[in-house]
This record gives sequence, C-alpha cells and structure tokens, in this order.
Amino acid sequence: MTPRTTAPEDRYTAEPFVPARGGLPALRKAAADCHGCPLHRDATRTVFGAGKADARVMLVGEQPGDQEDRQGEPFVGPAGKLLDRALAEAGIDPADAYVTNAVKHFKFTRTEPRKRRIHKAPTLREMTACGPWLAAELARVEPELIVVLGATAGKALLGSSFRVTQVRGTVLEEEIHGHPQRLVPTVHPSAVLRAAAEGRDGAYRGLVSDLRVAAQALS
Repeated sequence: MTPRTTAPEDRYTAEPFVPARGGLPALRKAAADCHGCPLHRDATRTVFGAGKADARVMLVGEQPGDQEDRQGEPFVGPAGKLLDRALAEAGIDPADAYVTNAVKHFKFTRTEPRKRRIHKAPTLREMTACGPWLAAELARVEPELIVVLGATAGKALLGSSFRVTQVRGTVLEEEIHGHPQRLVPTVHPSAVLRAAAEGRDGAYRGLVSDLRVAAQALS
C-alpha cells in the first residue's frame, strides 16, 4: 500500500511514491498522492511536469507558483507566459518542450489569513526529497538538453555550489542522476518580472540570449 503519512524530517523523500514502471501519465497519477515532505499539507495539489514525452528539451524551474497551484499545471502564470514569449523569440517552440519544476508543491507564506500567498523558496532538504520525481521525468523523457531556470533548479540538479550568474548562457556537460546530460542555465523568468522597470527590458533580452544558446545547442 502506498504510504499516506509524511516521513520524519531526516527521511524526507518521494522515493516510496515513485512507480517503477509506466510512462509520464503513471508518474503524474502517482505524484498526486505524494506525501514525501510536508509541502503537500498546505498546497492545493501536486503540480507535475507537462509537455511532450519525446521532447528534445526539458525546462526545469524552481516550484509551482500561486496560479500553477490553483490550476494544476506548470508555468501557466505570468512567468510562464513570459517564458513562452522568450522561447519563441529564441527559436524554440514552447509546444515542443517539456516543462517541470524541481519541487512539485507550492511553498508559500502569508502574513494574515485570506491574504495573498507569498512565494517562499524551498529548502535544499525539500529539493532533495522531491528529487526522485525529477529523476523519473528525466528517465522517461530523455531530453537532449536541459534548460535550467534559476538558482534553485540549478542547485537541485547540480548541487548547492551552483551559481547561475557564473554559468548562465553556457552549455554544460554534467552527470545528472547517473546519466550524462547537457544543460544551459539561465535566470528564472520570474526574475525578469521582478526586475526594476528601467532594467526589465535588459533582463528579458538576457533571458532570450541564453535561450538562443539552447536553441543553437539543439540545432
């Protein structure tokens, strides 16, 4: 029987919930009942990855946001819309990509009941606990390239020493979950939205430039 309670803090992991067989639909169905860490308690639902099972490129972000938590799909909020525009401008069809997050539940805080839910970054322990889902997605999709969106995704895939500012817009070759992978790191699209008005266009252009590196790596 699938476990229904959250493990003690020193043993947070999604591993017992990940099915050994089946494709992405089986993973998505199983992830809906994941209690591998406490984040499931406050989130509305699990937000699993979405896109083509044979996608050449996988985009990995941090975690679902408020709109993603409500709708149950990744990158459907303002950051997702900006990402789609940047991908298209860089020469990558968003419909041909697989998009997911390092953490599958929305982590948030709010100062008062009924107030807007404010995004809160997941901890390394929470990212590690959710790692088996991301490993399973990579094994099913087998992308030619991973686009790493932001520092949290980079740390989830490459370790706590990852710094997006040092390697953004470059093609990295690393072993991820036991398999060689090519990766192109860039900023998370939400960072563009958070940029000051006078610097937002430059931040967006930087994102598009990094994504063009990814498009060239796929050509």
